[in-house]
Amino acid sequence: MTKKVIGIDIGGTKTAIIYAVEDDGGIELVDKIKFPTTTVKETIDAIFRNIDELISRNGLKASQIHAIGISCGGPLNSTTGLIMSPPNLPGWDNISIVDMIKKRFNISCAIQNDANACALAEWKFGAGKGTQNMAFLTFGTGLGAGLILNGHLYSGTNDNAGEVGHIRITEFGPVGYGKAGSLEGFGSGNGIAQLAQMKLTEKYQMGESVSWCLSTEIPNITAQVVAENAQKGDKLANEIIRISARNLALGLAILIDILNLECIVIGSIYARNENLFYPIMDEVLRQEALPLSYQVCSIKPAKLGESIGDYAAVSIACNILN
Repeated sequence: MTKKVIGIDIGGTKTAIIYAVEDDGGIELVDKIKFPTTTVKETIDAIFRNIDELISRNGLKASQIHAIGISCGGPLNSTTGLIMSPPNLPGWDNISIVDMIKKRFNISCAIQNDANACALAEWKFGAGKGTQNMAFLTFGTGLGAGLILNGHLYSGTNDNAGEVGHIRITEFGPVGYGKAGSLEGFGSGNGIAQLAQMKLTEKYQMGESVSWCLSTEIPNITAQVVAENAQKGDKLANEIIRISARNLALGLAILIDILNLECIVIGSIYARNENLFYPIMDEVLRQEALPLSYQVCSIKPAKLGESIGDYAAVSIACNILN
């Protein structure tokens, strides 16, 4: 059966409305409208207006749309459809967005936080397709995660399942998720930048120089610069990546041992630099994870690339129907 769905991706600076068609062969992203995320009223009015526009310009009626999915940063309540004051959305306090959409369009609607939505997308249409037990890790600016267990999205008692970035790996280390030495501290762009700042400062304090970062540039170093130089074979850059990879693997070993996963899909920085991370992580996982569990678990780069936000939003709609 062909299913016509709409996804709403609400971000801190922009919102996107996506029209997609799912059938047995997969899903096609057909059309998209983007606009700035501003105040609650202005943005919701724009969502309504642009859903109407998307339906109209694709020759459809609202009654032909099977479901609408909303992806948004947490905290939120996926059961009641409530957005609950996300830090990147000032003023969005206890907004009953799902009820608003249902009332306006008379179409089934659901909401998930963006990490859960991305997990659904990679499970349904990406690297985790065909698995029953999967974890998705964002590995971008921060480290968000989503869990698919026994063929269903698992969001926990109050939508806080999968917050693996908060796990403390070491007593001291880069800060992520408000915790020094956390998994997010090691497995994120911000965390790699912190590691780089420390290692670069050590070099310069010992009277050494680093060709790819002047001493004055240390406060602004990015994970991208580190990865680019690691790819070129730079020893220091690869040392920074090794620290990140080893500690990320320690966190993955915990997930593998507890959840007996088939697949862990990792996005963004890992997906672009799998060749740097995977050999180190595999070495650690062979030492740390239960052998019987690790031998059935694949570590894969995310497949949906820069379009994952679009797939994530429409995947929530597809999940309602499935």
